[in-house]
Amino acid sequence: QVRLMESGGGSVQAGGSLRLSCAASGLRFSNYAMGWFRLSPGKEREGVRERVVTIDQDGRTYYAESVNGRFTISKDNAKNTLDLQMNNLKPEDTSMYYCAFDRYELDCAGGYCTANYWGQGTQVTVSS
Repeated sequence: QVRLMESGGGSVQAGGSLRLSCAASGLRFSNYAMGWFRLSPGKEREGVRERVVTIDQDGRTYYAESVNGRFTISKDNAKNTLDLQMNNLKPEDTSMYYCAFDRYELDCAGGYCTANYWGQGTQVTVSS
Protein backbone atom coordinates (compact mmCIF):
# COMPACT_ATOMS: atom_id res chain seq x y z
CA GLN A 1 0.00 0.00 0.00
CA VAL A 2 1.39 3.35 -1.05
CA ARG A 3 1.59 6.07 1.60
CA LEU A 4 2.72 9.66 1.22
CA MET A 5 3.09 11.62 4.44
CA GLU A 6 3.75 15.36 4.27
CA SER A 7 5.15 17.40 7.09
CA GLY A 8 6.66 20.82 7.68
CA GLY A 9 3.80 23.17 6.96
CA GLY A 10 2.97 26.06 9.23
CA SER A 11 2.63 29.79 9.56
CA VAL A 12 5.36 32.27 8.77
CA GLN A 13 5.71 35.96 8.04
CA ALA A 14 6.45 37.21 4.57
CA GLY A 15 10.12 36.80 3.76
CA GLY A 16 10.44 33.76 5.96
CA SER A 17 11.22 30.15 5.09
CA LEU A 18 9.65 26.74 5.49
CA ARG A 19 10.74 23.28 4.50
CA LEU A 20 8.19 20.67 3.50
CA SER A 21 8.95 16.99 3.49
CA CYS A 22 7.13 14.03 1.96
CA ALA A 23 7.96 10.53 3.15
CA ALA A 24 6.97 7.83 0.69
CA SER A 25 6.46 4.14 1.32
CA GLY A 26 5.06 1.20 -0.59
CA LEU A 27 6.56 2.11 -3.94
CA ARG A 28 9.90 1.98 -5.76
CA PHE A 29 10.79 5.59 -5.12
CA SER A 30 13.36 6.13 -7.86
CA ASN A 31 10.96 4.91 -10.57
CA TYR A 32 8.53 7.77 -10.03
CA ALA A 33 8.17 11.32 -11.19
CA MET A 34 7.27 13.39 -8.14
CA GLY A 35 6.53 16.91 -7.13
CA TRP A 36 4.70 19.49 -5.12
CA PHE A 37 1.38 21.05 -5.94
CA ARG A 38 -0.89 23.49 -4.19
CA LEU A 39 -4.51 24.51 -4.37
CA SER A 40 -5.04 27.16 -7.00
CA PRO A 41 -6.02 30.59 -5.68
CA GLY A 42 -9.74 31.16 -5.97
CA LYS A 43 -10.37 27.50 -6.83
CA GLU A 44 -9.84 25.97 -3.41
CA ARG A 45 -13.45 24.85 -3.11
CA GLU A 46 -13.23 22.95 -6.36
CA GLY A 47 -9.99 21.35 -5.24
CA VAL A 48 -8.13 22.50 -8.33
CA ARG A 49 -4.40 22.16 -7.91
CA GLU A 50 -1.50 23.85 -9.65
CA ARG A 51 2.05 22.73 -10.15
CA VAL A 52 4.64 24.25 -7.83
CA VAL A 53 7.59 22.14 -8.91
CA THR A 54 8.14 18.64 -10.22
CA ILE A 55 11.17 16.42 -10.70
CA ASP A 56 11.24 13.55 -13.13
CA GLN A 57 12.96 10.18 -12.94
CA ASP A 58 16.12 11.66 -14.51
CA GLY A 59 16.28 14.50 -12.02
CA ARG A 60 15.04 17.24 -14.33
CA THR A 61 13.10 19.90 -12.51
CA TYR A 62 10.22 22.09 -13.63
CA TYR A 63 9.38 25.12 -11.52
CA ALA A 64 6.35 27.32 -11.74
CA GLU A 65 7.40 30.81 -12.73
CA SER A 66 5.95 32.24 -9.53
CA VAL A 67 8.30 30.22 -7.32
CA ASN A 68 11.40 29.94 -9.51
CA GLY A 69 14.43 31.22 -7.62
CA ARG A 70 12.70 31.01 -4.25
CA PHE A 71 11.78 27.33 -3.93
CA THR A 72 14.05 24.31 -4.30
CA ILE A 73 12.97 20.71 -4.70
CA SER A 74 15.19 17.82 -3.65
CA LYS A 75 14.82 14.09 -3.28
CA ASP A 76 16.69 11.38 -1.45
CA ASN A 77 16.34 8.01 -3.14
CA ALA A 78 17.94 6.25 -0.18
CA LYS A 79 15.54 7.72 2.38
CA ASN A 80 12.49 7.84 0.10
CA THR A 81 11.89 11.48 0.90
CA LEU A 82 10.97 14.45 -1.22
CA ASP A 83 11.60 17.93 0.17
CA LEU A 84 10.65 21.45 -0.77
CA GLN A 85 12.70 24.32 0.61
CA MET A 86 10.68 27.51 0.40
CA ASN A 87 12.49 30.80 0.91
CA ASN A 88 11.34 34.40 0.70
CA LEU A 89 7.76 33.32 1.15
CA LYS A 90 5.00 35.66 0.03
CA PRO A 91 1.37 35.93 1.15
CA GLU A 92 0.31 34.61 -2.25
CA ASP A 93 2.14 31.35 -1.44
CA THR A 94 -0.52 30.64 1.20
CA SER A 95 -2.23 27.39 0.28
CA MET A 96 -2.55 23.70 1.01
CA TYR A 97 0.48 21.92 -0.42
CA TYR A 98 0.45 18.34 -1.65
CA CYS A 99 3.18 15.97 -2.71
CA ALA A 100 2.36 13.71 -5.63
CA PHE A 101 3.92 10.76 -7.37
CA ASP A 102 3.34 9.29 -10.80
CA ARG A 103 4.88 6.23 -12.42
CA TYR A 104 5.29 8.06 -15.72
CA GLU A 105 4.71 11.81 -15.74
CA LEU A 106 3.08 14.49 -13.64
CA ASP A 107 0.87 16.49 -15.95
CA CYS A 108 -1.48 19.43 -15.63
CA ALA A 109 -3.16 19.29 -19.02
CA GLY A 110 -6.21 21.47 -19.31
CA GLY A 111 -5.51 22.98 -15.93
CA TYR A 112 -6.12 19.75 -14.04
CA CYS A 113 -3.15 18.03 -12.47
CA THR A 114 -3.14 14.25 -12.33
CA ALA A 115 -0.99 11.76 -10.46
CA ASN A 116 -1.10 8.15 -9.37
CA TYR A 117 -0.74 9.11 -5.70
CA TRP A 118 -1.34 12.21 -3.60
CA GLY A 119 -0.43 13.07 -0.06
CA GLN A 120 -3.01 14.36 2.40
CA GLY A 121 -1.75 17.93 2.22
CA THR A 122 -0.03 20.34 4.58
CA GLN A 123 -1.09 23.94 5.12
CA VAL A 124 1.28 26.83 4.49
CA THR A 125 0.18 30.27 5.67
CA VAL A 126 2.22 33.39 4.98
CA SER A 127 1.20 36.62 6.66
CA SER A 128 2.13 40.06 5.45
